[in-house]
Amino acid sequence: QVQLVESGGGLVQPGGSLRLSCAASGRGFNFLAMGWYRQAPGKQRELVATITSGGTKNYADSVKGRFTISRDNAKNTAYLQMDSLKPDDTAVYYCHVGLVYWGQGTQVTVSS
Repeated sequence: QVQLVESGGGLVQPGGSLRLSCAASGRGFNFLAMGWYRQAPGKQRELVATITSGGTKNYADSVKGRFTISRDNAKNTAYLQMDSLKPDDTAVYYCHVGLVYWGQGTQVTVSS
């Protein structure tokens, strides 16, 4: 069983930055991709970014150039650095491992 604990969300002004963390515990996930999806009120959950165990990254077009995903396999943790945040980035962000295990979600609000 894999458990994920997310942290780092909050309220930030437009143009600001936040860093999300997703710490995984358990076994059998080191070879799996990790990443984040997000869901805004009234909208479907959408992909934000994914990183494979080998470090290959994939981003949604809406966050390319602004968000950076990384992972530390020794710490079983993934990170999402979010810069130049926009109000449209406001959502609950969910980290995942292999699209099987999910975190509890963390709220990101971008507002002046």
